[in-house]
Parts: sequence; C-alpha cells; structure tokens
Amino acid sequence: MRRPPLRSLSMFLLCAAFPCHALNAVAVKQDVDGVLEQHYPQLEALYKSVHQHPELGFEETATAQRLAKEMRALGFQVNEGIGKTGLVAIYRNGPGPTVMVRTELDALPMRETTGLAYASTVHLHSKDRDTYVAHSCGHDIHMAIWVGTATALLQLRTQWHGTLMFIAQPAEEKGRGAQAMLDDGLFARFGKPDYGFALHVGPGPYGHVYYKPGAMTSNSDSLEVVFEGKGGHAAMPAATIDPILIAARFVVDVQSVISREKDPAAFGVVSIGTFNAGDAGNVIPDRAQLRGTIRSYDPQVRDKLLDGVRRTALASAQMAGAPVPQIALGAHGSKAVINDAALAERTGTVFAQAFGSDAERQSEPSAASEDYSAFIAAGVPSLYFSIGGLDPQWLQQAKQKGERIPVNHSPDFAPVPQPSIRTGVEAMTLAVMNAMPPAP
Repeated sequence: MRRPPLRSLSMFLLCAAFPCHALNAVAVKQDVDGVLEQHYPQLEALYKSVHQHPELGFEETATAQRLAKEMRALGFQVNEGIGKTGLVAIYRNGPGPTVMVRTELDALPMRETTGLAYASTVHLHSKDRDTYVAHSCGHDIHMAIWVGTATALLQLRTQWHGTLMFIAQPAEEKGRGAQAMLDDGLFARFGKPDYGFALHVGPGPYGHVYYKPGAMTSNSDSLEVVFEGKGGHAAMPAATIDPILIAARFVVDVQSVISREKDPAAFGVVSIGTFNAGDAGNVIPDRAQLRGTIRSYDPQVRDKLLDGVRRTALASAQMAGAPVPQIALGAHGSKAVINDAALAERTGTVFAQAFGSDAERQSEPSAASEDYSAFIAAGVPSLYFSIGGLDPQWLQQAKQKGERIPVNHSPDFAPVPQPSIRTGVEAMTLAVMNAMPPAP
C-alpha cells in the first residue's frame, strides 16, 4: 500500500480539525492595515487612557465600562458583570464556528517608574491598604489590541462567517478571574466556543510574533507561610522566639530545594515576593508572613517543590523551637497553558506567511503563568501566543552595553504602542479569520 507523504497527512489532519480554506494571509494583513490607518489613533488613545487609570483585580469597573462602550459602538451585544467585573461581547455573522478572543482587565499593585507622559499615578490609600497601581504587565496594550481586532473583524465581515465571542477577563494577576467567569456560567449562558485565542506582549522586539504548540506557560502555585514566634524587647532576644530570623532562614534554605533536590535540567522556581513582620525597630514581633510563587512545567517537579517548601518551613520553625507555621501552598495559581497542537500549526503557517521571519516558533515554554488555562481545561481548543513590545534597536544596544532590559512586572516596563498594537491586531485578526470559513 502506498503511504501518503507526511506533508499531505499533516494537511489532512488539520483539515479534519478546522475549516480548511486557504486564507490569503498577506492580503488579509493588508486589509487590516487599511482598517488601522483609519482607526489606530483611537486605539492608542484608548491604550493611554487605560494605562493612566489602572484598576486592580475584581475592581476593574471603570475599565470594563470603557470597553463595554467601545464594543457596543461596534455593534456587539455586550453583557457586563460576568465573574464580578468581566464582560462578554457577542457578534453573530451567520452560521459557522464560535471563536473566543480574550483580554485581561487588571493592573498590578506597584508603582510605575517609566516616566511616560501618561504614566499612572494612581495611589490607593485606606485603612486596609496602601498601594500604587500600574499596568506593568501589558494588559493595557492587550485591551487596545482586543478592541482593534474587533474593529478589524467587523470591517472585514464579508470575508468570514460565524460568531465572535470577545471576553474581557478580570483578575488575571490574582489567577482567579478566568475561573470566576466560568463559575458565573460563562459557557452555560453564552455557549462554549469552538476555538479560543489570547496573546501577551513581552520584552521582545516589536513586530515579532511568537507561538508554540503544546505547553506555552508554566504551572503557578501561590506560597504563603506565617511563622509564629514570641515577641519581646529587641535588646533581650533570649527572652523571645524571633520569627524574623526564622523567616529569613527559610528564605535562604528553601533555595536548596531548587539547587539540591530538583534535577538541574528541569525547570523550577521558588521566589519570595513579600516579607512582612514587625512595626518598630526595637521590638521583636510575634509573627512574620511571607508570600511568594512556585513555578514548574512538569507535574513531578511541581510535587517535589511543594513538598520541599513545606518541609523547609516546618524545619525552620522547629529549629527555633517555634510553633508549627501556617503553610498555604497552591491556594491561588494556575495550570500551564497547553496550546492545541493543530490550531498552533495552522495559525503558525498564517503567521509565517504574513510576518515572514518575524514569526517565530518557540522551542521552550515561558516561565510566566496565565489563568487562561482554565478556559482550556473547560474544553476550548486554544492558541495563546505572544508579541514583542520593545524597540529592536534599543534592545540591541542595551544587550551590547550589558544593561538591564525591563520585563513584565518591572516598574519601568513600557511596550512601545506603535507598532505593538498594530502587530497584535494584525496577528489576532489573522488567527480568528483563519479559524472561520469564508463568507459564502
């Protein structure tokens, strides 16, 4: 029996899974650019406004209202308050698959140091909290791309048919927003999409698009440990059990789990992000609280890290004769994002046609985490991809000089809006149209 060539077999499998039509990626990209010529100024204005007025997770009321207004103006049916502050925008354009496009709404509790003219100066100060707020992860860029993609798709609606399901998700940084929308009946109320897409801007050169079949991000588990001690005068430490010393020992010793218990070739990270203890310099406090994150790709590595963190915390307290600490691991976090292989390959082909060598297939997952994985776990075949956001010439010079390059969650992370927004709209529009059959 004559065997089909591997290329033919691959195309057969792709066509069995997706509407198999030859999308003219170059022509569609040109069409999208034509739409952007008219609408880009509004998208950049939206980005700057959202950047200047950030909101924390599950508090994104003004941000959601702004996006809802934009989508209604385009002709979408908009439903607000999904998962507390999320929204769902639906546009039906005849029979065909339902394609979901997600953006995040939330910002981070940190102070911005970009020096941008439209930098955030938002400062939340109350009895319960005192924090600055900034879009230091790029969700503001994502929102502009999300609205821009919706705009382009409606302008080009004679070229496709099906249903668009645009969702704006709260609290991605908390790792709970996607599940909150699902728990609020997202798919039960609006139907489960046939395919899903999301993107993220990063510190790569702008104009570049990155994709990968399979695992795209890491597992993420929250870490919180509270060490109880015995407070007293700082001049009389022998009469106390010092929780700061216990916690400091833990912060150092827990890294031995990474360096001595984990396979050096396997990815795994334990990082402490907050260390809170005491109110006065001459008082040893009663307790010290640590919060951090645990990252991994492999389930066995994840189990090893969780066990190692727990053992180290218990041992640190026992060495000081302190009570058993309160240990909470994995209460918040997310599973790895696993891209649908066939969807990634099919979309990657279109990216390569449209962007040439600037479309790059990644070989390794990102160490970042993303709760978009909840939608995948709910049964939505998806592609989560990324785009670069920094000036390539500046990046090259910074690397040559050995300078630090701002990454997501850095206070000075500032993607260049043009052409980052443009590239994102081009790529996302291509991805969506490639998953939909052409209009009859």
